[in-house]
Amino acid sequence: MLKFTQRHLLSNTVGVWWKNRLEKCGLATITSVPKPKQDRHVQSDIYSKPILCTPVPGPKSINKLHELNKFQNADAVTFFVDYKHSKGNYVVDVDGNVILDLFMQISSLPLGYNHPSLIKALYSPENMDVLINRPNLGSFPPDDFTDRLKRTLLAVAPPGLHQVYTFGCGSCANEFALKMAWQTYRTNQRKGRPPSQDELTSCILNKTPGCQPYTVLSFNGATHGRTLGVLACSHNRWNVKLDSPIMDWPVVEFPLIKYPYDQHAQVNRFEENKTLEEVEKQVWTYNKNEKPVTAIIVEPIQGEGGDRRASAAFYAQLQQICKQNGALFIVDEVQTGVGGTGKFWAHEHWQLNEPPDIVTFAKKMLQGGFYYKDEIRCMEAGRIYNTWNGDPGKLVSLEAVIDVIKENDLLSQVQQVGKKLLFGMMEIQEQFSQILHSARGQGTFCAIDVVDQETRDAIIQRLRNVGILVGAGGTSTIRLRPALILDEDHVDLFCQTLTNVLKTFH
Repeated sequence: MLKFTQRHLLSNTVGVWWKNRLEKCGLATITSVPKPKQDRHVQSDIYSKPILCTPVPGPKSINKLHELNKFQNADAVTFFVDYKHSKGNYVVDVDGNVILDLFMQISSLPLGYNHPSLIKALYSPENMDVLINRPNLGSFPPDDFTDRLKRTLLAVAPPGLHQVYTFGCGSCANEFALKMAWQTYRTNQRKGRPPSQDELTSCILNKTPGCQPYTVLSFNGATHGRTLGVLACSHNRWNVKLDSPIMDWPVVEFPLIKYPYDQHAQVNRFEENKTLEEVEKQVWTYNKNEKPVTAIIVEPIQGEGGDRRASAAFYAQLQQICKQNGALFIVDEVQTGVGGTGKFWAHEHWQLNEPPDIVTFAKKMLQGGFYYKDEIRCMEAGRIYNTWNGDPGKLVSLEAVIDVIKENDLLSQVQQVGKKLLFGMMEIQEQFSQILHSARGQGTFCAIDVVDQETRDAIIQRLRNVGILVGAGGTSTIRLRPALILDEDHVDLFCQTLTNVLKTFH
């Protein structure tokens, strides 16, 4: 159990709650609570260090897990959260443990927990109507919807993209992106002609010519979602795909990159070229067999797949292969979007000559959706449509997030803090080279590989029990997905704690 002093509690409101909590934990009583410290960029965490009362998960979480398991398989639950008292970079569980969260709901909270700008926006009377009355945006959008789009999604659109759709989640975004790819391919084949009556009637029964055997090329290790279409493009975990009917679509091995990239440049270029050759081969084969490849979908960094990424030249060449074959180039920024890599969109690091055809988003954007080029816009109503088509209430939150990012120059902070984080991880892997290797990252979107999965899982558990939450990825990768408000003090705390945990493996 960690010791604590009064400096760990920096809020009178939370201090009273914590006094009762800590007395129950058998820890010292608090005699006074100092004022919160001030962050350089944004509002401060009210906690300055982790505070641990129990192992994680604790007895309350375990009891709640048993209750939830009566109604669904809840074995994936890590612990239950007290969201009311979570703040900034720290998450509080129902047992009163205060944990530095470097995973942020799988990369989904741009400003951490309970940011005051979000609270202010959500409590504003002028926003109540869209929060209470969730509209069917495709048919009955609210009067200010266009203005909200301009202030939010279009204000941060990837360079060169001016069209956008919104949806509920990342799977929906990628699913509809595939649908747009199929529609675009067939529209180009018709060369301006409308669909025939035969096409209109046969598609209802899943028959040709209305439904075509189109395919999408994806990469091993990718995760694009868990609905049926994008499931065929996801190649990571067996428990996601087992027993599901999957389309016969091409899958190519992602380049086996060694990190740091520059230190292995020659072998990495060889691996990338080998992959590109296989991509061209698969596209040619499927097209020849009358199963046209209508799109290639790729993540800038394979998050679930172990934080694997290739060079900018690799992705530029993928785009060229798409152009040469009439396929769309879809970039899945569900996990990488909104600043975690130091740029608002990770694909901006590639410096492409023209934008991708489609860029999908979710997570830190607080809802799903995709941007797309003007020339692939659907002409018929209802082709890209569902009941909600997103949630304007999430645009309320997103507007506050964008304002905070811009006002506090958080992208620069991510770049600065990310350099310190990566340097710290490299120093630690040098000290514990028998356990860790291949530290890598862009911005604070960082990861490191562990010698094996069993050791990786043990490190994650031990970190959690001393108040640091990180994520797993790939076979044996530890990945970090902190909020944009992560500061250098948090990096120091993480690096010191990780060092102490690794010493327990000797």
